[in-house]
Amino acid sequence: MNDAAERKLALSHLWVAFIAFILACFMGEYQVLERSGFISALDSPSVYFASVSTHGVLMAFVLTTFFIMGFGYYIAATSLKQPVWNKPLAWGAFWLALFGVVLAAIPLLTGKASVLYTFYPPIVAHAAFYIGATLLVVGSWVWCVIMLVMFVQWKKAKPGQPVPLAMFATAMNALLWLWTSAGVALEVLFQLIPLSLGWIDTVDPGLARTLFAWTLHPIVYFWLIPAYTAFYVFVPKQAGGFLFSDEMARLAFIVLAVFALPIGFHHLYMDPEQAKGWKLLHGIGTFVVALPTLVTGFTVIASLEIAGRLRGGKGLFGWIGSLPWTNTMVLAVILSLLMLIFGGFGGIVNASYAMNAMIHNTAWVPGHFHLIFAGTTVIMYFAIAYYLWPMLVKKPLFSESMALVQLWTWFIGMSILTTPWHVLGLLGQPRRISSVVYNNLLTLSWKPYELMMILGGLILLGSACLFIYNLAKTQLSPASEAFDQQIEFAEPIHAVESLPEWLNDFKPWNKVIAVLMAISFGYPILQFFFMNTSGSSAWGF
Repeated sequence: MNDAAERKLALSHLWVAFIAFILACFMGEYQVLERSGFISALDSPSVYFASVSTHGVLMAFVLTTFFIMGFGYYIAATSLKQPVWNKPLAWGAFWLALFGVVLAAIPLLTGKASVLYTFYPPIVAHAAFYIGATLLVVGSWVWCVIMLVMFVQWKKAKPGQPVPLAMFATAMNALLWLWTSAGVALEVLFQLIPLSLGWIDTVDPGLARTLFAWTLHPIVYFWLIPAYTAFYVFVPKQAGGFLFSDEMARLAFIVLAVFALPIGFHHLYMDPEQAKGWKLLHGIGTFVVALPTLVTGFTVIASLEIAGRLRGGKGLFGWIGSLPWTNTMVLAVILSLLMLIFGGFGGIVNASYAMNAMIHNTAWVPGHFHLIFAGTTVIMYFAIAYYLWPMLVKKPLFSESMALVQLWTWFIGMSILTTPWHVLGLLGQPRRISSVVYNNLLTLSWKPYELMMILGGLILLGSACLFIYNLAKTQLSPASEAFDQQIEFAEPIHAVESLPEWLNDFKPWNKVIAVLMAISFGYPILQFFFMNTSGSSAWGF
């Protein structure tokens, strides 16, 4: 297969993702400087919150969506060994999503969409922000359709054969995203866009928060599944071993897709619009979704142990030292898992009602999601880029040693940044503040932690610049005709010749998701159309 068109498609998406990433990093460092009171030249809450909102959108929506689409296209083409289906449609989705980003950026940068990348009325952004975000999501829906069509086409062409694990994970992520994004799409289309355009006067904030909760937690797994995909299909091979279990990997992706969706009310524990029984149900589901993370941790570590022992590692822990720590993919997965352990602990705290009450709306919360997203997830995005970039541009990576330094500095910087955040949350510092305008013994105790966050942010910013520099130098270096590196997918230690259909297709699981979503969100949403809420709009909200 001549993959030049697929490489160009993937590379275009990845560059948009990483340009958004580096811009967001500069904004992030400005924010820790502003919050600490270290700078005063831009001592303006409006500038600060415009920066926070833009930073959040660039990281959580633009980086992730474009990276996942670009990665997905290349995974589909290489794992299935066939061209991307309907490339004109794929390029149309790219330009539609990019136009949406530019449209949303205008009100963000002008301070007319300082809603902290959230969708919580009565705080309302300019209509262009919501319309732009909608176009970005619609572009991603087209990607989902292309992935699912390629999945179905392959299964029809090769009945009974196991779908390659990399494509199985990508298809499950596409299915997850279609379900995940539906909640916020309903909120934006029927509440926020009409309200921002003045077509309606009021909306029910309780309904809006419920619809956003539909999306708010599952979106994390949309971001995370590409990292898990690399855990399973790249890491074992790069470490010099085999995947411990193909079947267990598929089960982990299934449980992620099925049980990550009908949860989300742990974000509403302190809100009055949902009864405690529904919160309990969602809380239990939140703990269930920790299971695939434990399965992933076990499977990946077992795969690394196989590789370490094949490389001569002896004794109980001797295999760890035998791993190729100078391989960017192997180093990244080790650092990623370390951050996942601590970030996962924070997630258990968030999901526990009593402990959630203690850290609700404190600095603990951004500490947690930065550790999970910017730490665990993004460091694997780096590793994936380092692995795929030479294949996409047909040139060797500019500097392997620089890549290793960059991964270590990202890990160190993220540890320094997020640890004070967690401590500040326990010390009562609220989140979503631009500065501390009063002094007492409590707020003065926050100062050393704020200064430590500045250091962590500076290390992260330097690491991000190294990453972009390495990729740019790789692409701009002279062409190498002798370079012909090919993508390599890990093979399971026991070859998979056949699979039950429930481990090889998403159709039965789509039905399970529909039932669970109806149970978890059916009544909690419908109740708003039957309650006599104050300030309701004429059409029932």
